[in-house]
Amino acid sequence: MSLDIASRIAVSSLMTTQVQMSVASANISNADTNGYTEKAANQESVVSVGTGAGTTISGITSNVDKLLLKSLSAANSDLGAAETRNSYLDQLQNLYGSSGSSSSSGTSIANTIASLEAAISSLSSTTNSASLQSNVVSTLDSVASQLRETSSEIQNLRGNADKDIASSVDDVNQQLKSISDLNAEIKQTKAAGQSTADLEDKRNTAMLDVASKMNVSYFVSSSGDMQVYTTSGQVLVDSSAHKLSYTAASSVTASTTYSATSSSGLSGITVNGVDVTSQITSGKIGGLINLRDTVLTGAQAQLDQLANQLSDSLNTVHNQGTSIPPPSTLTGTATVSSSTALSASGTVRIAMADQKGNLVSYQDLDLSTYSTVGDLVSGINGISGLSASIDSNGHVVIASTSSSNGVAINEMSSKVGSSGAGLSDALGLNDLVTGTGASNFAVRSDILSNSGRLAVSTLDSSTSLTTGRSVLSSGSTKVVDNLYSSLTASNSYGAAGGLGATSGSVSDYASAIVSSAASKASEAKSTYTSKETAQSTFSSAMSSQSGVNLDEETARLSTLQNQYSAVSELIKTINAMFSSLLDAVKSSH
Repeated sequence: MSLDIASRIAVSSLMTTQVQMSVASANISNADTNGYTEKAANQESVVSVGTGAGTTISGITSNVDKLLLKSLSAANSDLGAAETRNSYLDQLQNLYGSSGSSSSSGTSIANTIASLEAAISSLSSTTNSASLQSNVVSTLDSVASQLRETSSEIQNLRGNADKDIASSVDDVNQQLKSISDLNAEIKQTKAAGQSTADLEDKRNTAMLDVASKMNVSYFVSSSGDMQVYTTSGQVLVDSSAHKLSYTAASSVTASTTYSATSSSGLSGITVNGVDVTSQITSGKIGGLINLRDTVLTGAQAQLDQLANQLSDSLNTVHNQGTSIPPPSTLTGTATVSSSTALSASGTVRIAMADQKGNLVSYQDLDLSTYSTVGDLVSGINGISGLSASIDSNGHVVIASTSSSNGVAINEMSSKVGSSGAGLSDALGLNDLVTGTGASNFAVRSDILSNSGRLAVSTLDSSTSLTTGRSVLSSGSTKVVDNLYSSLTASNSYGAAGGLGATSGSVSDYASAIVSSAASKASEAKSTYTSKETAQSTFSSAMSSQSGVNLDEETARLSTLQNQYSAVSELIKTINAMFSSLLDAVKSSH
């Protein structure tokens, strides 16, 4: 072999080793860089006219298992959803407070209702006690406040989820643009004959981040482009990025919902004008959608069912009684008009009594003789000292024409509508609480400001009454006992929010709601732990297969340095031989 050929081979070896050392050094320095994979400088022999002419680097590549990468992508989506669900359900569980074995040892709504039961039970022993009446109203107000606050916090969680969706959509859009930009850069770099391995790492990292936010499918085309789609095939990245579009709601209430077919307060997530909300079932965004539109709306439905049952139970009983002294005005809560049909039967007794409960006037009305609410109002106006009307809100108002007297009702045998409710209950004339759900559940304002308005008596139901006679039964426990029974009696509750149909007392159902939230939070934590383990397993497998092994790289770098030194010495020797040969040639002349 000539010295010239030996020199060229040695130089090519030196250059090859230099590139390999550079790659090994880069591997070591990037060992902790997120998404970085181990690079290898691929060496191959150079053959010239059938003779070995040294070595060269054919390319710098990384070895990424495509199936493992897809598995990691799916695991990222599962973990994103599980982590989000775990966080929100933990917050939801905390909203309900802690449960205790007694009304004084817990802060949950079930314990507060148990406190109300205890307050009403105490009142039954001395119904005319002002302090005990005040305690009942105060405790009921605590129940009402807790229902409203819990409802508000549930909607705050839904609002937070909605904002998180918008923020996550922005993150996805940034990564989709990164993938598109990297596609273009990879093609340009490949065309220039340079390594695209580092760029592909960055693209894979961007894709995995997208997967953590939403479930996607992807593949790399023959031209080197990574193309990304929703699971049903809506394109997100092809020759360019197709960004998601979403606008968070300005506010979220129990009535704010998402519908793909109508505008109800929450917009859909769209791509190129196509609503893809239903296609996003995993990842952080999928988890947030499920929480906002299913889990948290279910929690609100449970709370509303509790509030409505509590309202129905208390109001039904409270409308059977009256306070002493009777209120000067009773205003209904049912919305009606003078032409509203009155499908009713039986008799109702409406009376005016003085502050001590002595009869001033009364009349028993045969409801079968009135075909409309307007007819009923006219009938009440026929009772001496009383006036009836329908106010601007569509509520029936019965008032005493004298400020020193008040209005009392005994529903007697009255039945209104298909439910058969008593007249006062049907019109809501003497409701204890108001509201259409947990969000606005409240103690009637005049009772809250004056607990003496609490109905603890009943209007005498004797066949006939005499003017001046005491007709409001002071000291009777009938209404208070019925209030207690209404709370402790078994009621039926429909399935709501993942809690199956059940029966039990109001506090039983409240306890079931709290237990359901705790169970979901526990399940979410367990699922999160499981998904975190699975994702970690795939991530570790990916790192093991494609990541940097510092020990191996350090050993490789040491070997390459020794090789570099040896080749350098060889080149020095060849150069010395060239010099000796030249000196010999010169001396021969």
